[in-house]
Amino acid sequence: MKIGLIGCGKMGTALIKGILAKKLCRPADIIARDAMPKAVEAFRKSVPGCKVAQNGLEVADAADVVLVCVKPGDTVPVMAALAPGKSAPLLISIAAGVKLDALERAAGPRHRVVRVMPNTPAMVGQGASAYAPGQHATSKDAALTEKLLGAVGTVVRVSEKHLDAVTGLSGSGPAYIYTVIEALADGGVLAGLPRETALQLATQTVIGAAEMVVATGLHPAVLRDMVTSPGGTTIAGLAVLEKNGLRSSLMEAVRAATARSIELGQ
Repeated sequence: MKIGLIGCGKMGTALIKGILAKKLCRPADIIARDAMPKAVEAFRKSVPGCKVAQNGLEVADAADVVLVCVKPGDTVPVMAALAPGKSAPLLISIAAGVKLDALERAAGPRHRVVRVMPNTPAMVGQGASAYAPGQHATSKDAALTEKLLGAVGTVVRVSEKHLDAVTGLSGSGPAYIYTVIEALADGGVLAGLPRETALQLATQTVIGAAEMVVATGLHPAVLRDMVTSPGGTTIAGLAVLEKNGLRSSLMEAVRAATARSIELGQ
């Protein structure tokens, strides 16, 4: 399988590294392009043996699938530039807010398009991605998309109307969790722990709690109750979180990010 990459930034590089780690293709099967020479050079060093193209058409004509990993404002022009190519590879866009209709109109009727929303933990193989196939995409295209995204974490298929909510939840979600980790560590420092120790414990606590949800299949509320003894320390802490609106703040953060994703697509 020949894989093209347009946009050699962090997310594009993370996807390619995951694909290579799962041995879905070889470095020699990768052909990349970026408008910034420094980005291309960094990618070449990160993926030794890959090929580099001079333009997008060269990528499209050499690949079975092209990952379009550029900024939302650049995505439609990139798609349009691929339209007159000799071949018609599957095009996968990761741009937030850019609708399938706009992508397909730019790429032309010969191209199959899939819209994807990954997140940054893909860089360490722990991504959470969702995708929506375009009207011309086939079941094989959907299966290939799942295979590629599955190389860097979990992937789910959704209706396009849900991708803005995905953006607000898992796309932006890592930033919320980083804030939670930082706040927990600050709380540990406030209680007298050394900074390094507090951060280590806070980070592992979040990792462990998430793994408990995955491993047990239990609802988070059930797992929370398992930690919460009557009159104990945990319920005292939870009471403060409820009083200060942690739950509602996170819900509103997802809603605000979702609304912003919708605005970007208009």
